Amino acid sequence: MNEAMPIRVLLVDDEAVDLEWLRRRVAGSGLPVQVAGTASSGFAALDLLQREQVDVILTDIRMPIMSGIEFARRAKEARPHVKIVFISGHEDFHYAKEALRLSASGYLLKPVDDEELLAMLSTLCRDVEQEKRTSRSVSEALSLAARELLLRWLGGDRSPLLEEHLQPYLLPAAEHGASCALIEIDDLEWKAAALGEAERDRHIAAMGAFLHDFAERRQLGLMLAGLPGARAVLIARAGADPRLEELVAELARRFPLTVTIGVGRPAGRWQELPESYREAQAALSAKWLLGKNRVLRESPEPLGDEGPSAAQEAVIDRMLAAILQYDLVEIDDCLLELFGGSGRLRRSEAYPLVLRLTSKLHADLQAMDENLYELLKWDTHEPGVMFQFETMNDLLSWLRKRLFELSELLLIKSRRHSRKLIDEIKAYVEERLEQKVTLKETAAQFSFTPNYLGHLFKEETGQHFSDYLLERKLKLTCSLLEEPTLKIYEIADRMGYKNIVYFNRQFKQATGMSPGEYRKKAGI
Repeated sequence: MNEAMPIRVLLVDDEAVDLEWLRRRVAGSGLPVQVAGTASSGFAALDLLQREQVDVILTDIRMPIMSGIEFARRAKEARPHVKIVFISGHEDFHYAKEALRLSASGYLLKPVDDEELLAMLSTLCRDVEQEKRTSRSVSEALSLAARELLLRWLGGDRSPLLEEHLQPYLLPAAEHGASCALIEIDDLEWKAAALGEAERDRHIAAMGAFLHDFAERRQLGLMLAGLPGARAVLIARAGADPRLEELVAELARRFPLTVTIGVGRPAGRWQELPESYREAQAALSAKWLLGKNRVLRESPEPLGDEGPSAAQEAVIDRMLAAILQYDLVEIDDCLLELFGGSGRLRRSEAYPLVLRLTSKLHADLQAMDENLYELLKWDTHEPGVMFQFETMNDLLSWLRKRLFELSELLLIKSRRHSRKLIDEIKAYVEERLEQKVTLKETAAQFSFTPNYLGHLFKEETGQHFSDYLLERKLKLTCSLLEEPTLKIYEIADRMGYKNIVYFNRQFKQATGMSPGEYRKKAGI
């Protein structure tokens, strides 16, 4: 029997001393744990989370730019089953309510007691080990490794060795003709907020178990549940006929979440299943238009085999750039270029083009951590609204309005984010006015390059960073000069000037008078 793998722990704290203290105590706890990595910011921790296997996260709550709460939210999105423990001071205990909403596994107060830390780690180790044992005990048609290989093959990896390995699984599944079905949970993101993360995860796990059970009882074929994005793949014998509609209806009765199923055409041979899988993906991509909680076997119009042409891809790329820049004129120009300003595009050609346009925009925005359908609250609109348009002008008017709205929403989000960032930078500078503050050091603190931070600061405030810094230091210097108990050389030293002559020269250059003259004018 293989030796049990250690529980891997990620440690996150922006204070280097606290982080090292935590690392030493976790590593020396005597428990079956291993420090998977340490990070001084939420951004660095998320990067580690993408590269390392992590079971438990211990994170400070109060961190610059990305708080521990925001980091935990993103970490849970990336790794729903990871255990998170928050560490912070008494003054931050108001965060506990938010921590509970995120299904945190614990909350430790600074300074952390060694025994409390050890007890917390011991409990987490037991929980993680129990979950791993449960996961290993679940009976599946395919091993995890074989399941991942099958998904690779369906996605287009046709290497002979891979096909040889998968053939024993595929031959029984594909007998009597089979098609691929892609099952996706509907509205998972916004419904998760109402359900809560823990309840959502329980429902997803229960739905996966139900899918396996239903497939076995009704002899549907080979079911692969628990895939990324809360999806499942079914290789269904004889297309599963009306049994897929029964599956959709049964899930809706049993759970607060529904599913939509995209189905490809039956394959004549098992080697043709990847084509059926691509057709299932295409059918599912039309969910926003045709509606959810149903089985989709084909799009309303033929989409073609090749997707957007190179010319259309280029126009859609230009349109995305215009949307991000809030260039409404360019958005309109791109729409007219795509759909034909002269109105020559036939109705049978227009709807597939809208599908390709919105699908590509959605994919490009997802790469920027945005969601087209959530931003536009697409589900609040009648799915079949486009089929009610009788003229191309009506269709273009509706689409133009939605894309203008999208552009404005992204602009507002960008400005809100930039304003928050600038406020945090100003607060950072304000706390360090009596120290040597530079653009380079500030940029490093916020994980930006100096050039980018300088450009962003100028765009948002209308001031160069250096001018802003000089202005704030000058204001503080003037307020100190108004304190009669302070000597001028003491003020110079306090403001970081080692040379009193240089201090006098800099002050006079900025105000037109020496520090002594300033005091004299102020009557001090």
